[in-house]
Amino acid sequence: WAALTLLALPLIAWARPSNLYELTVNSIDGKPVPLKTYQGNVALVVNVASQCGFTPQYTGLQTLYEKYSKQGFVVLGFPCNDFGGQEPGSATEIKEFCSSKFHVTFPMFEKVVVKDVDEQSPIYSFLSRDGDLPSWNFGKYLVNREGKVVAYFGSTVPPDSAKLQKAIEEAL
Repeated sequence: WAALTLLALPLIAWARPSNLYELTVNSIDGKPVPLKTYQGNVALVVNVASQCGFTPQYTGLQTLYEKYSKQGFVVLGFPCNDFGGQEPGSATEIKEFCSSKFHVTFPMFEKVVVKDVDEQSPIYSFLSRDGDLPSWNFGKYLVNREGKVVAYFGSTVPPDSAKLQKAIEEAL
């Protein structure tokens, strides 16, 4: 058994992505999206929810996306129902809500599991492997052009925060 475990370890390590852009996720429309599509960009990955006190941050996230996208910046929104059940809707409902209420044009993806380690989405397994796991909706991971996490900003850090914008500008 020990020998079998030792043989499996390299396979586990090998299967673990070394950067965000090695992963494939499903768009909010259910279509596979290789994140290598965004390789070379700085990304802000956010777990979003439609019925949260932080939901108005969609406006600031859209503003960031518009402000920096020409410099190679993208916001990647991942709906999540883990925190307070504040994202109960279907993909269609989430997409409609985001576009009609907040005019979101940045990429949105299928609902993910963030906090249940056994069912955690591979993207959040990758993002949180150094310890920062969102404790609520609208946690923000800043990922550099090489696909490495360079900073984490919790829910209480709004998109228009000078600290967050400075980090984005430095990564760009």
